[in-house]
Amino acid sequence: MRDPRYGRGRAFYAGVMTPTSLPPGPRLPRSVQAALMLRCGPRFVAACRRRYGSAFTLRVASMGTLVYLTDPADIKTVFAGDPDIYHAGEANSMLKGLLGDTSVLVIDGDLHRDRRRLMLAPFARDAVAAQAGVIAEIAADNIAGWPVGETFPVAPKMSEITLEVILRTVIGASDQARLAALRTVMPRVLSVGPWETLAIANQDLLRRRPWRAVRDAIAEADRLLYAEIADRRADPDLDTRTDALAMLVRAGDMSDKELRDQLITLLVAGHDTTATALSWALERLTRHPAVLAKAVRAARDGDDDYLDAVAKETLRDRPVVFDVGRVLKAPVELAGYRLPAGVMVIPGLVAVHADSQIYPHADRFDPDRMLGATLSPSSYLPFGGGNRRCLGATFAMVEFKVVLREILRRVELETTTARGEHRRLKHVIFVPHRGARIRVRAKRVVAAEAPKCPMSGPA
Repeated sequence: MRDPRYGRGRAFYAGVMTPTSLPPGPRLPRSVQAALMLRCGPRFVAACRRRYGSAFTLRVASMGTLVYLTDPADIKTVFAGDPDIYHAGEANSMLKGLLGDTSVLVIDGDLHRDRRRLMLAPFARDAVAAQAGVIAEIAADNIAGWPVGETFPVAPKMSEITLEVILRTVIGASDQARLAALRTVMPRVLSVGPWETLAIANQDLLRRRPWRAVRDAIAEADRLLYAEIADRRADPDLDTRTDALAMLVRAGDMSDKELRDQLITLLVAGHDTTATALSWALERLTRHPAVLAKAVRAARDGDDDYLDAVAKETLRDRPVVFDVGRVLKAPVELAGYRLPAGVMVIPGLVAVHADSQIYPHADRFDPDRMLGATLSPSSYLPFGGGNRRCLGATFAMVEFKVVLREILRRVELETTTARGEHRRLKHVIFVPHRGARIRVRAKRVVAAEAPKCPMSGPA
């Protein structure tokens, strides 16, 4: 709580007057810093780190005051911090217009703890393992339609696969007409760019003509999701169903609105992210022939350890999520400063993953570094950390490895000497700017077999 009598940089905390301070940072206008974050976020953050050190302050239009942290010790402090002081839900508040105000991503405190506990069951290892066969089938069906001898962006194909996986394993959609309608409307809801973000952050805009298409898409998605919820509640076989929606309904503690908010959250958080990670994996593999050859052998021979290493190295080298934030509800001692309440602290995962002191030759794509590695939760951060670590991390890793295995078994990919695609910020994730363009040299005939479930290693 600020006291204007003492000027800027001081605050009351626990009834005692204590000075607060912020790390140094660029003095550029907020609008300029916002533009730099949108256009070249990783390079801007890296430049700030070189100039100002492991902690620095950014002031970004529409986001406020951000304190970036790139020292694993400071990141550990944030992830282990009191969730009543470090509010992650509030940091995601701009997403309420899409996810709903009861989404597990935008709530804090005891409500978040209780909701998260309910949502963990569908993503336990055994529950995820039961879905591996469906994931492999979906991937194989999609791969069968890929063109041969033609360069094409694979990102849309990955999006088709991951959307179908979520619709069938998480939502459990089986009505063919509704499933087709969801396949049509969900890409419109999930393709959120800067223009759509304006309306999601300020819902009054949804009433205006430029954003009515966004409003209509969300309304149609809601209609379909509520229909699925009604079907699940009335399903006489509810107790034997394995989809996430059925498990949440069986828990019996959520209203239809709360269930809707969690379903749309799982769609948003688990669709584009996994699709983008898979796209980056193919973009990386086709530029590293030796690694690709080793990955193909691993897929053929059932070496799930190496596919696990490819997945982990892809998420290190090309992290999908830009950052994860916590809004401080009280002043805290962090990184040698007493940070005031109201600022957002951000573990700088992109900078940490690119730190050669943590990952030797960090600029190299080298899955071998992940074989047998013990990864620190404060320096390997693709799924965030602490009590807000992505609850679908295990599912995402299994899906990644199952889909990648099917691709490498079923098609022969051409390698390329073209420069790597640069990262483009799409809302809050980094996507390959050309859609991860690949070329299939030939299709492979794969003998029918029971799909393996690559659960080796921690997620």
